[in-house]
Amino acid sequence: MAAFSRAGLLALTAALGSCSWLPRQAPVPVEDRSAAPAPLPAASAPLPAPPGTLERPRARWVPASFAELPGWSQDRAAELWPALRLGCNTPAEGWATVCAQSRQFYPENDAQARQWLEQRLKVYRVESPEGDPAGLITGYFEPLIAASRQPTATRRIPLHGVPADLAQRKPYWTRQQLDTLPAAQAALKGREIAYVEDPLDALVLQIQGSGRLRIQEADGSERLVRLAFAGHNEQPYKSVGRWLIDQGEIKPAEASWPGIKDWARRNPKRVAEAIWQNPRTVFFREEPLPDPALGPRGAQGVPLTPGRSIAVDPLSIPYGTPVWLDTTEPLSSRPLQRLVMAQDTGGAIVGAVRADYFWGWGDEAEAQAGRMKQALRAWVLAPR
Repeated sequence: MAAFSRAGLLALTAALGSCSWLPRQAPVPVEDRSAAPAPLPAASAPLPAPPGTLERPRARWVPASFAELPGWSQDRAAELWPALRLGCNTPAEGWATVCAQSRQFYPENDAQARQWLEQRLKVYRVESPEGDPAGLITGYFEPLIAASRQPTATRRIPLHGVPADLAQRKPYWTRQQLDTLPAAQAALKGREIAYVEDPLDALVLQIQGSGRLRIQEADGSERLVRLAFAGHNEQPYKSVGRWLIDQGEIKPAEASWPGIKDWARRNPKRVAEAIWQNPRTVFFREEPLPDPALGPRGAQGVPLTPGRSIAVDPLSIPYGTPVWLDTTEPLSSRPLQRLVMAQDTGGAIVGAVRADYFWGWGDEAEAQAGRMKQALRAWVLAPR
């Protein structure tokens, strides 16, 4: 993400209810990770903290062991190294020595990578301040959308850069006003970066806060660029999925991103009405994409790595911390047990055992992220 409390990648999903260690729940409405964090539930009486427990503002870390990590010996641990080295560009407190050593080590296989980690790091189980190890993981992705530099017969939905008067008008025009009022539209004239075909593609770019465009230039050539978050209109975020549920248009179980797209295909004349329920609009800047294998920058300030980067609540887990996940994949329910790096955050990512998993880009990433709402347990690794 991407952290769109800092203007990076916005999440597609967030919980509708409380999280608990239960089988996979129904998909959830599209939510904006740049939105203000939801209040945490009222605290219950805390369980006594075991000896050696580390207290953080929204979590406690309880001493554990590598033997406690479900699936530890099956993870392709060597795959972590690119994300680990990127995270070490801005290391977490206490990580300077281990980060320096990681730059000199090139694991030949997964067993060697695990041995290196076990020799230098120790394990803590992440719990709520009250001692609850149960949590929730959702997913996010970087959209990949076809676009044109100029409007065409099929691509007429503009993506805009920051308007010149954004700082002078607070709050700025709403989404509906920008689409319908001549004065608001005049403020965006000349700020068009590119045009896409589907208004929902524009919406998902704005919700995610970043994305890739396969853009057709005026001369007919095609290239891949990234749109990065540059600002928004300071209007409140409202969930389109939540509105569709409240209107009786879809059931809660259908309120995933694929479900919303399906509703739009069946109700093309009401798409604008639905989108206008979210008054917030995001503005972009265009950036080159020198390495297509890397994702956008997260809150830690480093590029995200598909399948090895997560967004967290930094008051629970600092950026640059390796995190062991014990959850399942959303579409197959296969175990998803792997070591990842905490490198991002978002407004909906609040609490001790709470993560947003970066799936990458493309159709599969969109399908996985749009349906992910899984039970989670998590452990962190810290220098010895």
